[in-house]
Amino acid sequence: MLPMDSDNTLKTPILVLGATSLIGGHLMARLAQEGFDPVALSRRPPAGDACWVDGDLTDPDIGQHLPPAATVFALSPIWLLPAVLPGLKARGMVRLIAFSSTSRFTKVSSPEGGERAVAQALIDAERAVETWCAENGVAWTILRPTLIYDEGRDGNISRIARLVTRFHVMPLSGRGEGLRQPVHAADLAVGALAAAKAPAARDQAYNLVGGETLSYRVMVDRVFEGLGKTPRSLPMPPWLFALLMRLAKPFYPGATAAMGARMGQDLTFDSSAAARDFGWTPRAFHPRF
Repeated sequence: MLPMDSDNTLKTPILVLGATSLIGGHLMARLAQEGFDPVALSRRPPAGDACWVDGDLTDPDIGQHLPPAATVFALSPIWLLPAVLPGLKARGMVRLIAFSSTSRFTKVSSPEGGERAVAQALIDAERAVETWCAENGVAWTILRPTLIYDEGRDGNISRIARLVTRFHVMPLSGRGEGLRQPVHAADLAVGALAAAKAPAARDQAYNLVGGETLSYRVMVDRVFEGLGKTPRSLPMPPWLFALLMRLAKPFYPGATAAMGARMGQDLTFDSSAAARDFGWTPRAFHPRF
């Protein structure tokens, strides 16, 4: 069975896992715009909405709640996916588009044990998905975004915006010269749909970067500008930034010394294969809050 018709339209029905994620809302809207009627699986489905199904991927009985689906977009953490693949296959899945993260590369040697564990979980889950799909005749595509943002909703760029709004200055570890490629969640939704339609994207994994490569400091400056503020970064010695993170941790649980170390590291990837295979053309980084 092929996951697409000869004119590259998606096989239906379509199921979206993790539809309440940053990418999920954009993908659901995009599918509707193109005339599809997707079903979304969520632990907290909107009341009275027939296109949402109540379900939790960690539930050992989730297979009983899965709706029929030929094409599945998996936006939930990819490490939750291997356990539900047999149930999805039993409900008709022939095409899978799953999101992972470039963190599988950038955090594998992190000094923070929790970050290394996340990287390993991503690596193991990708391998499990690829192996299972190959053995069971399901065409797969894995998409690995870089730094995802969606103004006011994400935990990366929007967190910087909240800090800027509160303190009117952004501390940097060193000069903040590490390169970044922030990518908008709406562009990722467009890319996922394009990949699902592209025969060349079957059984492939892609790193998806934003439309611009810029230093961490310039990225922060763009956040200031997106808030209508004059950029005010505060470079400081790495040891002082690490101390600041330790002091801030009770108020900002996500604050770690590793964050400062990465400000000087280039976390860049190549999306030329995605551009070639399914026309990946993301926007430049100019957030507006």
